[in-house]
Amino acid sequence: MARAKQNESTTVLEAATPAEVVEFARSQGVQMVDLKFTDLPGTLQHFTIPVEELDTKSFSEGLGFDGSSIRGFMEIHESDMLLIPDPTTAFVDPMLEVPTLNLICNVRDPVLGTSFTRDPRYVAQKAEEHLIRVGIATTSYWGPELEFYVFDDVRYEQNQNSAFYRIDSREGSWNTGRDEGPNLGYKPRYKEGYFPTPPTDSLQDFRSRAVQRMKQCGIDVELHHHEVGTAGQCEIDMRFKSLTRMGDQVQFYKYVLRNFAREYGKTITFMPKPLFQDNGSGMHVHQSLWKDDTNIFFDREGYGLLSRTALHYIGGLLKHSAALLAFCAPTTNSYRRLVPGYEAPINLVYSKRNRSACVRIPMYSENPKAKRLEYRCPDPSANCYLAFAAMLMAGLDGIKKRIEPGDPLDRDLYHLDPEEASKVKQVPGSLEEVLNALEQDHDFLLEGNVFTKDLIETWISYKREKEVDPVRLRPHPYEFHLYYDI
Repeated sequence: MARAKQNESTTVLEAATPAEVVEFARSQGVQMVDLKFTDLPGTLQHFTIPVEELDTKSFSEGLGFDGSSIRGFMEIHESDMLLIPDPTTAFVDPMLEVPTLNLICNVRDPVLGTSFTRDPRYVAQKAEEHLIRVGIATTSYWGPELEFYVFDDVRYEQNQNSAFYRIDSREGSWNTGRDEGPNLGYKPRYKEGYFPTPPTDSLQDFRSRAVQRMKQCGIDVELHHHEVGTAGQCEIDMRFKSLTRMGDQVQFYKYVLRNFAREYGKTITFMPKPLFQDNGSGMHVHQSLWKDDTNIFFDREGYGLLSRTALHYIGGLLKHSAALLAFCAPTTNSYRRLVPGYEAPINLVYSKRNRSACVRIPMYSENPKAKRLEYRCPDPSANCYLAFAAMLMAGLDGIKKRIEPGDPLDRDLYHLDPEEASKVKQVPGSLEEVLNALEQDHDFLLEGNVFTKDLIETWISYKREKEVDPVRLRPHPYEFHLYYDI
């Protein structure tokens, strides 16, 4: 039996059947139904139908759309696709004026009558099913920490004879001398934006109100705060959820924040590195495996209170990190953040508490239920359905093959002597390199048919053709500074 959960005047329907969703829509005075799904790169897509068009058959027969117009999906000669709404995802959209019910959908091939293997949400669901089949655990829990910037203005242009971007923020440290009629100061200095109180943190109410909207979508939020970067870098953390459900929540997290910022006359970006010489935006991903009610990552006698199973999981993450980053840090801009010599987690080691390692073991609590590991390389440009599934598959490969992660490194990795530092392996330095790594190392993703060769080949081809080559072929504005008078 479904129940409706009341959140700040908007209702979220939990554990619903198709008939209950249809009745819920009528009872809430919904006028439109928005059907959302995710393209291969990770952008939320949608179309909308009047509520009268939604009936119980919609959840089994689906609703048609043109798959050839969606990135990474089908060619024009095979374009007919179906959306199958998931009745357990229903809530009334708090961002829209017209009362609208949101439903997240899976994608189906109407000719074959099967789930579409390039549907990112389907990949996440298959990863969860594979976890159960191999018998290691029954559930994986995920807690991504997405960082983002809140700007007041952004302009950019790229054509044959010019290229530029310009970002502005009332919080930007570069604006301390600007005539703002009046300029009241209190702008976070570079790399000093972590945890200041208002008025330096000018976005306190902005984040609090955004959290209220998130709660209306059924997103459980644990905390929010200003982040290190000047110019409005922030973080809002969600309570952990199972893999597919957290993928859904990340998509709505971004959706709510972007639309809420627009209401405020602001703009939000999840680009990993929008500002030069200030902190990039990461997505540290907390993860753990549970068998029924037992956290199998916990061992009171283990290093950092971790079990051997957890250490082997870390071994899988570290071994496959180069390939994983093709999904976890999947943009050319990602590698403006993952740069040696800064605070970015580029060193392929693990440690308790140490944030300069790729894998950190949080030590806030000795409670077995709180034990987890944190993979720090990913960033919020990732398609989280694919990124979470890929991390799980790498960890399971580590458990299956009993891959040892080596010794932990509990020292500051940025102050090692040169001989020690040379022994620490680092992540690749470009999108091109991680795509090459994925091309060579992807068998672990194919286990249980979670990922398919077709999806991996399509991903690599898309990224090379649409991102790597276009960036490589264009003159960089800084090259004019370096070479114009050469």
